Amino acid sequence: MKTNYIRSFSRALAHNVINIPGWRTKRKIVLIESDDWGSIRMPSLEVLKRFQSKGYDLAKSDYNRLDTLESNEDLSELFEVLASFRDSRDNHPAFTANVVVGNPDFRRIRESDFSQYYYEPVTETIKRYPGRDLVRSLWQKGMEEGVFMPQFHGREHVNVVRWMEALRKRTPEIMYTFDNETTFSGDGDYNYMEVLDYNSPDNLHSMNKSLSEGLDLFEDLFGFRSVSFIPPCYTWDSRIEKVLHQGGVRYIQGLFIQQVPTGIFGHYKKKYHFTGSRNSYGQYYLVRNCFFEPSLSGDADEVDNCLARIAIAFRWHKPAVICSHRINYIGAIDRDNRGRNLEKLKQLLKTIIRKWPEVEFFTTDRLGSLIENGDNSGLYRASRS
Repeated sequence: MKTNYIRSFSRALAHNVINIPGWRTKRKIVLIESDDWGSIRMPSLEVLKRFQSKGYDLAKSDYNRLDTLESNEDLSELFEVLASFRDSRDNHPAFTANVVVGNPDFRRIRESDFSQYYYEPVTETIKRYPGRDLVRSLWQKGMEEGVFMPQFHGREHVNVVRWMEALRKRTPEIMYTFDNETTFSGDGDYNYMEVLDYNSPDNLHSMNKSLSEGLDLFEDLFGFRSVSFIPPCYTWDSRIEKVLHQGGVRYIQGLFIQQVPTGIFGHYKKKYHFTGSRNSYGQYYLVRNCFFEPSLSGDADEVDNCLARIAIAFRWHKPAVICSHRINYIGAIDRDNRGRNLEKLKQLLKTIIRKWPEVEFFTTDRLGSLIENGDNSGLYRASRS
């Protein structure tokens, strides 16, 4: 009993501490940052069943059990929920949708006999997945309706060096997962997702190239440069921030702790950031201080826990930056996953508006601009078409 109390006290203390330093505002600002849009994971329920019949233990592998490329239905149902709410200034809650703009090109990699890595734009991936023919137009619709604001998450969501090393070993497990067009390792729930982790600093050159190419692909896809970036798995070497700066990125999303690669997988140095802190290129760090991850946490009190974190953020005059990954809103593999979590999202948004009627829903680009430039525009009201 005493141990549980100490653990709860320590968590509450940590939740407060990360909100103490940094930029402050008396405005009640809430934004939702959602990662992984555009990336592949498990291609279909059929592939999932193949892996299970092959003996892969996926019972605790949430990303492999539930997550896949977003479908027409996923986006339509999410947008319907978001469009049903408005804040004190007539804005809908909007997802900052951190998008992966490419995926591995499995055919070309195989044709190279695994000697070279190739990727395809996400627009090509979408064509090969059934039920995704409207995804690109839905992204645009979400932007026009003010419920979906894309930002950059990477060229692809796979550590190219480590995945290609594994493929060249040609173990039966990695060949089987590759043949089914996944980056699943076949071991536990590992999917080579830590894009910017490295075996050696020599890998930074190829990582910088992928970031530069990815930022250009993002502009080709959406018609504007991404002004923010979220490093996959919150892992990166600060030296990559130069190429982000050169590519137009002004704001770096993340957690209080940055995991800095050491060259050994799973072993990291730590750097600490707070909202409004800056690096040598003048880029601003934006820190996530709230979490809404019902598909990942297994916590029945996910809504209440998120509300408690929002209250702490507001107590310290900080924006509430909610982390909520794509997996929570995907139903192509498990429809109940999407339906259950959309109901929880409704409950969360409804309660936020009731508890804090003056709330303002932001996106990451708007928050970064407010921190960088101040509030020179008076009361913001969303434009309506």
